[in-house]
Amino acid sequence: MGKTDPVCCITAAITLVLLAGCGRERPREATGPAHIPKVLIIGDSISIGYFEPTQELLRGRAEVLHNPGNAAHTANGLARLDEWLGDTRWDVIHFNHGLHDLKYMDEKGDLTETASGTQQIPIEQYARNLEELTKRLKNTGATLIFATTTPVPEGSLGRIQGDAKRYNEAALKVMKKHRVRINDLYAFALPQLDSIQQPHNVHFTEEGSRLLAGQVAASILEAIEK
Repeated sequence: MGKTDPVCCITAAITLVLLAGCGRERPREATGPAHIPKVLIIGDSISIGYFEPTQELLRGRAEVLHNPGNAAHTANGLARLDEWLGDTRWDVIHFNHGLHDLKYMDEKGDLTETASGTQQIPIEQYARNLEELTKRLKNTGATLIFATTTPVPEGSLGRIQGDAKRYNEAALKVMKKHRVRINDLYAFALPQLDSIQQPHNVHFTEEGSRLLAGQVAASILEAIEK
């Protein structure tokens, strides 16, 4: 037998190692944490009431924040929107203005009997303000959800029963134009006001706020999972 070529032996050995490696499963690349959607809730004291239970319902599914304090009326929203948005890239923005727009104020800026006061933001101006707010919110690239204004009960100081319905009708025309999602809290709350809302008061009981939170959380999840 002739002598074995050492170079051929080394080449054959390397080939066997490479072929053996081809049959092995390669380790998977490490992946980072899943993106947690960021959600901003903009609204008045009604939204402040349902914010924390909404935050709890969506824990682990979304990071939910609220604008600092009370968003009040649409003119306030226009003035402070950039501050509330900050530099965060929001995935969903759930917003409402209404109860402060439709309320009647005296010359000192206090709630008053409707016969002696004027509405803080008349309905025509309310619609124009919402138009501008919606345009600016759309520029964020977030999915928008407008929450209809919850009902005004009979005997509520500074507000007239039925005005929420009228203001919602004006708001929905704006939202339809801009194809904004609707969370109809007005329709949800109306049939059960006696059991979830405080007497002669636009505010809700603690249990009422938790029920509203369920509707808010569901609308946010639907937007996230679209």
